[in-house]
Amino acid sequence: MYIYLQQYWWIIVSLLGAILVFLLFVQGGNSLLFCIGKSEEHRQLMVNSTGRKWEFTFTTLVTFGGAFFASFPLFYSTSFGGAYWLWMIILFSFVLQAVSYEFQSKAGNLLGKKTYQGFLVLNGVVGPLLLGGAVATFFTGSDFYINKANLTDTLMPVISSWGNGWHGLDALTNVWNVILGLAVFFLARVLGALYFINNIADDDLVAKARRAVRNNAVLFLLFFLSFLIRTLLSEGFAVNPDTQEIYMQPYKYLINFVDMPVVLVLFLLGVVLVLFGIGKTVLKTSFDKGIWYAGLGTVLTVFSLLLVAGLNHTAYYPSLADLQSSLTIANSCSSEFTLETMAYVSVLVPFVVAYIFYAWQRIDVRKITKEEVEREGHSY
Repeated sequence: MYIYLQQYWWIIVSLLGAILVFLLFVQGGNSLLFCIGKSEEHRQLMVNSTGRKWEFTFTTLVTFGGAFFASFPLFYSTSFGGAYWLWMIILFSFVLQAVSYEFQSKAGNLLGKKTYQGFLVLNGVVGPLLLGGAVATFFTGSDFYINKANLTDTLMPVISSWGNGWHGLDALTNVWNVILGLAVFFLARVLGALYFINNIADDDLVAKARRAVRNNAVLFLLFFLSFLIRTLLSEGFAVNPDTQEIYMQPYKYLINFVDMPVVLVLFLLGVVLVLFGIGKTVLKTSFDKGIWYAGLGTVLTVFSLLLVAGLNHTAYYPSLADLQSSLTIANSCSSEFTLETMAYVSVLVPFVVAYIFYAWQRIDVRKITKEEVEREGHSY
């Protein structure tokens, strides 16, 4: 039963992570603010469009972190406590985003509207780039040590410690972490442009968004396929199910896909949906539903990759400093009682998702227009 609960919660956390990557379309849209928003009128439309959704992204980020803390506390203490510079920069950029939405149009703000719009662009670049780099460490590893014997040390009962003084920023020294970070960044821009096409009624802005989809999709595919091919053909961090020893296994992540055909089907379906959403949007100027195909495809693809990173006897957070310190879903999870109790609570998740879907539909009854923004009482 305990093993199934561990796997169940890895599936839940992976799903939340996948939804978070999709919701980064808000950051991607903001990063395009000065690229396709050449006039103040267009930038106002773009900010008001993403401004109606930014809380979904922020809430999912917090929920993702909370779920990790509750179900896999050793990862939380190791990564969030050790790689704190990386996570602090990510969180600070999201705080800047929230402040920018609330204050940029307030009368008498000292910094000026363009400064706050610049903060939105900063979050649009830093958020996806660093989150992608953080996720990449699930496949490339991080520099940390685990010593559970330290629990008996009454003066300093610290289980995990970081192996260098960079505390997470060292992830950016690995080129493959940067490559996945860039892939997530350009994916977010693609999703952001697709969202604008679906959400804004302005022919000139929509035409620019279609060109942005095409240009950023090329770069996304270049970086994503590079990382994917390298990951599937390289060694992975495997776990001996009998001894729990961590060892390097050739083609580990490719083997995981073969051993879990359902996950492979979900991954391939996700890739097809992303390509369909992008391709039809670029080729057919009247098509504006690409965000839904590419969005669902993004969730399925990222969900599958995270399952491959943690299931089938795989260390999901490998240690480069000490291979045996690598974290698995078995050695980093909460107690059976905690996981079981949370499993009952997770029954409410579908209702929360249904509420989000309902709220989204009510917000997007019709596309945003310049006239609506001008007469609306609450305008970002």
